[in-house]
Amino acid sequence: MLIYEVTGKGFLHHMVRNIVGTLVEVGRGKLEATDMIPILRARDRTLAGPTAPAQGLCLVRVEY
Repeated sequence: MLIYEVTGKGFLHHMVRNIVGTLVEVGRGKLEATDMIPILRARDRTLAGPTAPAQGLCLVRVEY
């Protein structure tokens, strides 16, 4: 089981799924962990890994 905790002020559609899919690619060795910051800063979806499937992902809480 993998647990990802993502915190932010706001999220775009599929944003967390895109982050998780990219982190899985890091785990598989297809990307380096150091690739994450440039990918996020570039704001270019084509640089990231695949979108993770929605199955198994759940929203735990929303804070205001």
